[in-house]
Amino acid sequence: MNNNQAKITEIVEKLSGKPLTIGPDESLFESGVLDSFALTDMVSALEREFSIRIPDSDLTPRKFDSVSRIETYIETHS
Repeated sequence: MNNNQAKITEIVEKLSGKPLTIGPDESLFESGVLDSFALTDMVSALEREFSIRIPDSDLTPRKFDSVSRIETYIETHS
């Protein structure tokens, strides 16, 4: 697990209140780790952690569906 993945995992665990037990390519929403209400909280935490700005137009669960997708998003937007 690289540094960005570790930070993303930490954010997800903090929001879900439990250890992350799914793989980096598995859906955080379909697996029940997070619900759609957690998306805005997660985006806010990602913006703080990675010093990026995520526009409202990008606020779709699909872009932030897994640790891998979040990592790719951050790498292409920072």
